[in-house]
Amino acid sequence: MRLVWLCLLLCVTTAVHGEQLRADLHESVATIDVTVKDFYGREQTGKVAITQFAPDGDGPFPILILNHGRAVSDRGTPPRFRYTQQVAYFLKRGFAVFEPTRIGYGQLGTEFDPEYSGTCRQKDYAPMIDAARLEESAVLDYARRQPHVDPHRIVIVGQSVGGFVTTAVAADNPDGVVAAINFAGGSGGDPAEHPGVPCQSERLEAMYARFGKTARVPMLWIYTQNDRFFAPQYTSAWHGAFVKAGGNADYRLLAPFGDNGHMLFARGTDVWEPVVSEFLDRQGFPATR
Repeated sequence: MRLVWLCLLLCVTTAVHGEQLRADLHESVATIDVTVKDFYGREQTGKVAITQFAPDGDGPFPILILNHGRAVSDRGTPPRFRYTQQVAYFLKRGFAVFEPTRIGYGQLGTEFDPEYSGTCRQKDYAPMIDAARLEESAVLDYARRQPHVDPHRIVIVGQSVGGFVTTAVAADNPDGVVAAINFAGGSGGDPAEHPGVPCQSERLEAMYARFGKTARVPMLWIYTQNDRFFAPQYTSAWHGAFVKAGGNADYRLLAPFGDNGHMLFARGTDVWEPVVSEFLDRQGFPATR
């Protein structure tokens, strides 16, 4: 009967989330409810889908939270974020990976968008970060409660807007978080309308400075020379503001990647793996297999 129940659960989960679960990565999906406010101050409770992966064995495994970015237009694709190739790398480093699809993304609903930050000329990035912080806090609480993890050894990783969110959460110094990695972090970019030039960059710089005042965990920031969302003069200024305010971040500006270096995390695993491995080694997370 237990086997039948597990099969039924797998079928239901697959039907709800639209993709076959990867047994080789011990993939599973859960949802949690989180109440947040949007740009206009409207409050709503939405669902965060947490896709989970684990190495072989019983653990306890260190936790890795993996934060996704924000598409310029279609927030409903993919139905949930997975990044399975990248996850496989982190599993080899011994992490249990928790990948939230935040409110306003994926197939659980895009009508309520708490990460909308206004028009390009009137950006206010604070509400989106406030909402994401609340969701991330709930995801961290969920992850720490799982029986196969070590709640005192947590690394947070994020791509694009997810890197911006990761830096903001690192500034909160959550219990158990010991390091963070920011891949091409920022917001307000549009490679078609204003390539390389983010909207209201000075406001982003001010926010990074504010994060740096309180963030104490070591961070790795990875950017590229041909990022068509955020050109190097902006990302280096953000890093400078963060470090000047007291933050601890190693800034790596890598060579151009493809036709848009912003896609490095998604498409250039072989390029960034050595850089990340060196950082994780220094933080006490050596490869396990």
